[in-house]
Amino acid sequence: MKDQTTVTAGGAIFPRLKALGVDYVFANSGTDFPPIIEGLAQAAAEGIDLPQALVMPHEHAAMGMAHGYTLMTGKAQAVMLHTNVGLANGAIGAINAACEHIPMILMSGRTPVTEAGRFGARTVPIGWGQEMRDQAALVREASKWEYELKFPEQVPGLLDRAHAIASSTPKGPVYLSIPREVLCEPVPTEGLDVAPSMAASEAAPNPEALATLARWLAEAEAPLIIAQRGAGDAESFAAFADWAEDWGIAVCSWWATHLAIATDHPCHVGADPGPWLAQADVVLILDCLAPWMPDAHAPRPEAKIANMGPDPIFSRFPVRNFRSDLSITGENARTIPALIAAMEDLPKGDHVAPRRARLAETTARARKAQSEAAQPQGELLTKPAVSRILGEALDAQEAPSTVFSELGTMLGPLPRRAHRSWFQEPHSGGLGWSFPAALGAQLAEPDRLCVATLGDGSYMFANPVACHQIAEALALPILIVILNNAEWGAVRASVTGLYPEGAAGRANVMPLTGLAPSPDFCKVAEASNAWARAVETQGELRPALDSALAVIREERRCALLNVRIAG
Repeated sequence: MKDQTTVTAGGAIFPRLKALGVDYVFANSGTDFPPIIEGLAQAAAEGIDLPQALVMPHEHAAMGMAHGYTLMTGKAQAVMLHTNVGLANGAIGAINAACEHIPMILMSGRTPVTEAGRFGARTVPIGWGQEMRDQAALVREASKWEYELKFPEQVPGLLDRAHAIASSTPKGPVYLSIPREVLCEPVPTEGLDVAPSMAASEAAPNPEALATLARWLAEAEAPLIIAQRGAGDAESFAAFADWAEDWGIAVCSWWATHLAIATDHPCHVGADPGPWLAQADVVLILDCLAPWMPDAHAPRPEAKIANMGPDPIFSRFPVRNFRSDLSITGENARTIPALIAAMEDLPKGDHVAPRRARLAETTARARKAQSEAAQPQGELLTKPAVSRILGEALDAQEAPSTVFSELGTMLGPLPRRAHRSWFQEPHSGGLGWSFPAALGAQLAEPDRLCVATLGDGSYMFANPVACHQIAEALALPILIVILNNAEWGAVRASVTGLYPEGAAGRANVMPLTGLAPSPDFCKVAEASNAWARAVETQGELRPALDSALAVIREERRCALLNVRIAG
């Protein structure tokens, strides 16, 4: 740093993160931050380029925004939280990031260890109240690596290690505890801007295993791919679509959190793996935590089953006993092109062309039936109907769009075709994800149309006052569509699924599911200068969507629709 040979250890964090390629630090500050803030002020006074520090009024929003930014860019970002209480609020976001293999450097201060006699020692009662014997335990199970900064000179090396581990296959969040006394100590500025000392590692697929899988798929009569977490980057996404059609391979998007193939692709068989799994002789589970529901679906006993992805057997999850006759490790952007290459010289049997034609006919009929079913129930809207109408409105826009759906719109009735055009809530189920994730994506790509569609319960979980404040403060004009049924719809569905003839399903009011009376969410949005409208009938939805999209496009303001739907 110019004209200065030392800086606080807290002030050394940002320049080191800049050298690691971090663009933003999503921060919710506290009494542990003075040396960090002093370092930021010094850097600003000297014109030093650092990652941009963003004020986050709630930790859950910080974690969700970092998650959404990484979904758009692939780059790990940093989150800074306040001691144990801030970390506790961010723990749900860490769980979501871990479940989805999102790289992230998570840091939180540690309350001062010393009571007096050392610079940075405890000065207020929370210094005693926030101390924990094992603060890292709050996020340990969601972290690939965790450590506590012991000495100020460790800052560059530990951040290098944290970034490399977070970005290595399989990717995920890491956690570093940063005590205040250590942050207050001086460190040399020399070397804070040098290249990273440690590179991330990327697992490569086993060529022999790829050759075996290629042979299985080429010889299969009824191959099936179940994909949940996309098909890698833009190039591998496009190549995957062409390859699936060339070979006539069915692709199922069971509980897809990322789009792997266009919903109107002739080989996309939709979200239900059941009928396809029952006849498949080769099944490729492409980066799926849970490729089917064992109580409802089952592969043929003689079928060959392969798992392929960054962690094909999901080793950090205690129980996941889906069969894997062949396990291939690697990032999707590497394994998919490698598999395609391995099949290039293999002969196509005479059965491939007829299978391709049958698939195209079957999926076309299914899409037509799905569209016809996605109609309102009289004037009252349904999730499929809102999904279809939103898709029509987005298709009419020139800007590329991405939908972040959290118990909101549905893939299929909502057509999605492009890489990074669809993300669904992580299977970890930490609610309140889609709103801040869409904000993070908008931050990454200002010209993209980012849409958060979510249930009324999920909207409340997102800490909407905090998220709307961020949207106004950072000028992030996303569209929020609340599908409001005034209840926990997912809970109701779970109850009726287990007890279809039970007393709860027959009750006038199902216990522990109601969210009535529903708040006026439009007023929440309007408090932060957002454009907001309530939609009660199907005739109101498309005009309201068009108006909202015009506000976003022309005024660069956030827009919200509170859409009443049937349960």
